[in-house]
Amino acid sequence: MKIVSLLPSTTEICFALGLGGSVFGVTHECDYPAAARSLPQLTRNVLPAGEYSSAEIDRMVAERVLNGCAIYDLDVALLAALEPDLILTQALCPVCAVSYDDVVGAAAALPRMPRVAAFEPHTVADIIASIAEVARLAGVPEQGDRLCTQLTDRIAAVQRRVVALPAVRVLCLEWLDPPMVGGHWVPEMVRLAGGIDVLGVAGQPSVPVSWPEVEASDPDMIVLMPCGFDLPATVEVAAEL
Repeated sequence: MKIVSLLPSTTEICFALGLGGSVFGVTHECDYPAAARSLPQLTRNVLPAGEYSSAEIDRMVAERVLNGCAIYDLDVALLAALEPDLILTQALCPVCAVSYDDVVGAAAALPRMPRVAAFEPHTVADIIASIAEVARLAGVPEQGDRLCTQLTDRIAAVQRRVVALPAVRVLCLEWLDPPMVGGHWVPEMVRLAGGIDVLGVAGQPSVPVSWPEVEASDPDMIVLMPCGFDLPATVEVAAEL
């Protein structure tokens, strides 16, 4: 089976399932594991090149979304050349990856339409289920079962270690200007690790907040996790605080 993964998360899932040799194309953001970096990249960011503040990036993205313009470009010619059997994508966030509609449209235009699987996890359980679904679609359900069991066991081990520790108040920011708190599975991850997410709501979308709300939340710890940023870029943008 030839797989094209249009999400960093599904790329990592494929490799964790032992399917790295079946992945023939990825996105420009797929950098883990290292082997994924050498695969053909089917996407690119269409925002103007340059160094921008969080506020400037937010403005450019908002303008493109308002005008119905894509944030990412999909290399349809390369997709056709790769002739995938399965495309892994998402329909959860319109600005986090190539849009689902664009992926389906590109797939439908191929001489032989591949299966397109979109993932929309909202909770940790949904993420585990997504792993099992990727394994099923790729024809390796047993490997999916093993990996899901390993991950749930690791989560349980963490919970046992933190159960007697004082809870830490945590603020998770996935954007800085405007400030936006992480939602979906992030507050649940904080809870499983022994913390209390002071503003995020488990299973609900990420939402913008005001700086007075941030200050009033009185966190013990702030986790900076700006969407699409690697660690060096996150350290750099932290200076905006």
